[in-house]
Amino acid sequence: MNTDDTSLTVPPEATGQRLDKWLAGALPALSRSRLKALIEDGAVALNDKAQTDPAAKVKAGQVVAVHVPPAEEATPLPQAMDLDVIYEDDDLIVINKPVGLVVHPAAGNPDNTLVNALLAHCGESLRGIGGVKRPGIVHRIDKDTSGLLVVAKTEPAHTGLSAQFADHSIERTYDALVWGLPNPKFGFIRGAIGRSRHNRKKMALVPGGKFAETHFETIDTFGKTAAHIQCRLKTGRTHQIRVHMTSIGHPLIGDRTYGGPRSVLGLAPETGKLLKGFPRQALHASTLGFTHPVTGNRLRFESELPEDFAYLYEVLSGI
Repeated sequence: MNTDDTSLTVPPEATGQRLDKWLAGALPALSRSRLKALIEDGAVALNDKAQTDPAAKVKAGQVVAVHVPPAEEATPLPQAMDLDVIYEDDDLIVINKPVGLVVHPAAGNPDNTLVNALLAHCGESLRGIGGVKRPGIVHRIDKDTSGLLVVAKTEPAHTGLSAQFADHSIERTYDALVWGLPNPKFGFIRGAIGRSRHNRKKMALVPGGKFAETHFETIDTFGKTAAHIQCRLKTGRTHQIRVHMTSIGHPLIGDRTYGGPRSVLGLAPETGKLLKGFPRQALHASTLGFTHPVTGNRLRFESELPEDFAYLYEVLSGI
């Protein structure tokens, strides 16, 4: 949505609805919480009079004007922190990202991100590579997903890596622990992914979403409770593996957004407690391969399972 005022006329069927709720339905590009903040800031007017109460009831025929101020590009600041650097040269750097580290600043995470750490590690030369707010970033993994990530340090590297992600020539393998036993044991999942129409914080399989394809293979099984799978991404949509595995009935262990805990009846109490309480989705970006965008050499990196994932795997192996 741009920064121009948007004017809407309240239809008869909307009479009596809360202002923020009606606007959320009329302007799906903006979340209800964002609209509530705009109302409270005086950026919404009813019949040319500012309305600062999100709970105000609308009436048929009222003209509602919404002004969205221009987005401010935050400039991330360098923040020194320990990084697990797998590889680095003048053009790019490969990081083994730990659980809990956000890749770049965003709403709710203005600092203490990987970008802040990289600015401290790489120096001022990284600024502006590929954009002000996300310098060097060509792909992401979720905050609570661990594993390998490549970052560009120069514009040629950024352009070359972005092209490889766009044409799906990047090799990416993820290890995951899922509930239940996939049947068949291997295959591919295709389903267009977009923002959920019911919860804007979630992604979902939706008509008109972006094409997504995930290849999976069962590596090991743990009774009938869970399985270790490896996923290869042909595309790289937000939450792709999590959404796709849930769509076939096998959500990731620890994924409360898309799955939630399953029955642990018949398991030892400590095992059941660990499975139900695992604090993050059991997903690890274990392999990353690509062609160096400057030298043309093929690079491939592997990352061992992190401690929490490995311990969960060990416990499951005892079922």
